[in-house]
Amino acid sequence: MNLTTYRFYPWLVLAAGTMAVFSALGLARFGYSVLLPSMQSGLHLDNSQAGVLASANLIGYLVMALAGGALVPHWGARIVVSGGLLTIAIGMFMTGMADGFISAAFWRCITGIGSGAANIAVMGMWATWFPPTRRGLASGIAVTGSAFAMIGTGSFVPPLLAHSGANGWQLCWQIFGGLSLAIAMVCWLVVRNSSSMPRIDLSSPYAGGASIPTGRQNDSWHDIFRSKAAWHLGLVYVAFGFSYIIFMTFFVKHLMSAGGYSKASAGNLFMVMGWANLLVSFLWGSLSDRIGRANTLVLVYLIHTVAFAMFGLAASPLFFTAGALLFGMTAFSVPAIMAASCGDIFGGKMASVAIGFVTLLFGIGQVAGPAIAGFMADRSGSFTSAYLLAAGVALAGAAGSLTLRTLFRNSNE
Repeated sequence: MNLTTYRFYPWLVLAAGTMAVFSALGLARFGYSVLLPSMQSGLHLDNSQAGVLASANLIGYLVMALAGGALVPHWGARIVVSGGLLTIAIGMFMTGMADGFISAAFWRCITGIGSGAANIAVMGMWATWFPPTRRGLASGIAVTGSAFAMIGTGSFVPPLLAHSGANGWQLCWQIFGGLSLAIAMVCWLVVRNSSSMPRIDLSSPYAGGASIPTGRQNDSWHDIFRSKAAWHLGLVYVAFGFSYIIFMTFFVKHLMSAGGYSKASAGNLFMVMGWANLLVSFLWGSLSDRIGRANTLVLVYLIHTVAFAMFGLAASPLFFTAGALLFGMTAFSVPAIMAASCGDIFGGKMASVAIGFVTLLFGIGQVAGPAIAGFMADRSGSFTSAYLLAAGVALAGAAGSLTLRTLFRNSNE
């Protein structure tokens, strides 16, 4: 019996993909934010070194983002997703055994390589499994995997750290690795390559009256790299990569140093932000199905601008909470919309390659953000200036998103 012919199977694949995002981004990247203060203490790191550790992870992600997307058409999503998750698990286990800055940076980089492979392959699948009228929704649901991880780490990690002593952060990384290994097995069992997928009618009318293309079918991955559309999307995506990673990397650290929060209370706000993301953020992908990708990106970037500025300038728990909630409600909508946009413009066959390319540019912003923010914090004594920089870059992203309207109009011609 071939289960992939049943109507429910795309949703089963979506569930497995959401679990993969839970590991690849939620645990591998955002789990670091909650563990950072304990890692700094255990490994005797300053803020600049803490930023470099985050950047090392993102360099690994950057290296594999392009390769991961290009590998999917040749190896299939099943192998790339499962292999990426297995690499993540190994990287996390070994991060938990690190005894110094160099070894921690190396294994954070290996973890990033696995994250890049798994996440890019997952987000590229929706262009094949879902039609344009559901593509934004599917991408939006998939990125809620990060929200589940934020909720879990925000509630689970602080008590575990409190009861495990100075080496509690190492135990947490090993637990994360075990979860990632289990998810790799689930994805190996559930995910199928494109040759096994049911045919999706991409010619169905687009709901809501917004102008969304059904996708160009490119013959070669070289076409993506020469595409002005891919460069246009990627440059807008850089603004998100640079700004949001500053906010997330130093979230707990800033709350403790500027707001007087304990690890537990900072973890609770991290968890609340995850709940806000889970309950609201996935709707932005669906909204982009209705009012257009460019219009939705403008709204999201403007909200991020306010959230980052408010969080950086906060002088009371009320403003810290407001900034966290604003970001939480929109947090990972940008990757979802970008994934849907790549499927719209480049079609299901080359969506993973296009996502890999725009993520390469996005990753450059991610690599630069934590290192620059950590350096600024060491020089100024606080993260306020770094958060204001993030707000300014997010505002530039909103301006850049306005120009994407022309891109989507032209792709219909």
